[in-house]
Amino acid sequence: MLTAMRVISYNLRENHASGELVGLVERFDPDVLCLQECATGLPEHIGGLRLAGATMRNRLGLALYYRQHRFETVATKAFALKKSLHDHLLAPAHERLVGTRLVDAEAGREIVMASFHAAPLTAANSLRRAQIDAAHAMLRDLGPGLPTLMVGDFNYPWFQKSLRARMMQSGYELSRSDTTTYARYKYFRGHFDFATSTGLRVDAVETLPAGASDHKPILVSAAYKEGAEAAA
Repeated sequence: MLTAMRVISYNLRENHASGELVGLVERFDPDVLCLQECATGLPEHIGGLRLAGATMRNRLGLALYYRQHRFETVATKAFALKKSLHDHLLAPAHERLVGTRLVDAEAGREIVMASFHAAPLTAANSLRRAQIDAAHAMLRDLGPGLPTLMVGDFNYPWFQKSLRARMMQSGYELSRSDTTTYARYKYFRGHFDFATSTGLRVDAVETLPAGASDHKPILVSAAYKEGAEAAA
């Protein structure tokens, strides 16, 4: 039997949507919660989830929470990725990846979970692809050969077919949600929030109702691939 898990990813729009998190966790009951654009000084717990780790030097931070009665943390690390011009000028994000290696007591195995925030649309897609590739490499170092799920704001609304092909070549699958996740402007909408995975079967990525953020949360439903190993 495949062991299922539920992971929520949410860009809080400079922490504006932070007041929604308790209700979001209570309503959708995730095993893992990944945040982008959150403030420092995060609570230790949100509902039944415990903070694994967060960025410390960012103006716009990332964080990862996990269900304590299911998982045990082995290691958590924040990673810096190649900077865009926007990063150099405005310094919003020194670290754009938080990864956590977890022991899944329910499945009797380990897994790597990560929250990711790519460079904004002012940067080229080539930079974001380099950031995604680097993030995957860093997560492989954190948990060599382990199933891995990375969720977050990829800032990649166009040319997703070529991105998906590139992910497949590197041993990862790209999954996007059933409906668009970004709606800041009336005439500018798109899929910005994705999941990449290896060693896992992603069954669904659901876009959740809009809140105070310009991004909608996504809910990823996934399960381990029996007999499959993560890409080395």
